[in-house]
Amino acid sequence: MTKRETAQFRKIVRAHFKAKGRDLPWRRTRNPYHIAVSEIMLQQTQVDRVVPYYERFIKKYSSWESLSKASFSDVYTLWQGLGYNRRAKALRDLASIVVKKHRGQLPRSIEELIALPGIGPYTARAIATFAYNESHIFIETNIRTVYLQHFFKGLGKISDQKLLPLIEATLPKSDTRSWYFALMDYGASLKRSGIRLNHRNPIYRPQTKFEGSPRQLRGQILKALSAEMMSTKKLAKNLSTTQVRLRFEVARLLGENLVREKRGLLGLP
Repeated sequence: MTKRETAQFRKIVRAHFKAKGRDLPWRRTRNPYHIAVSEIMLQQTQVDRVVPYYERFIKKYSSWESLSKASFSDVYTLWQGLGYNRRAKALRDLASIVVKKHRGQLPRSIEELIALPGIGPYTARAIATFAYNESHIFIETNIRTVYLQHFFKGLGKISDQKLLPLIEATLPKSDTRSWYFALMDYGASLKRSGIRLNHRNPIYRPQTKFEGSPRQLRGQILKALSAEMMSTKKLAKNLSTTQVRLRFEVARLLGENLVREKRGLLGLP
């Protein structure tokens, strides 16, 4: 990739950001706690859905310390409706570890971040970039769309391994934080215009239908138990599902410590 091509690509991305960049609440801060909350909430969830949840969450739990003192039941009350509820527990557990093991300071190294609950390779690099403005190479759905559209238009399946060198080559030496914001917004805009290219990634898997899925039932179980503790029989009746199906999902939730059992009754931890 020539310097001219790199400069032209950056110009296109930055021009779009200048004209149509999104003003998102987590972009107005470099607070590692706020950024970690936003990144975990954004996992598999659209930005527009996350914004109100993020703002309510930060208002209620303003720091690692305040979140570490909350019960999962309290955290779930704020999280309810955002989906993928394991993230809520992971975030609560993350706060506890940061306070107890890291003296209230989120680690900066990628290895230490990945070792924490709710943080994988992408999220670790995103947090390090957005909180500490470090230069890391990472990819997500919007970034992938940008590079597929600009450098592999009309071609077949393209793996992320072929995209990562281009992401590295076009990454500016300074202010990588703003550059990634620009990339993500440009990719989101391309997708809104009808350009959806993630199916060209070999590991792409379309999201399964939510209605009637185990994921929906798990959410219904947690919502019901957030109101009161109850027996499996009563829970199955309230949710209009079979005890066989219910017991399977309850067992999974118990194994993940998202549900507890006491004297034959189920409830939230």
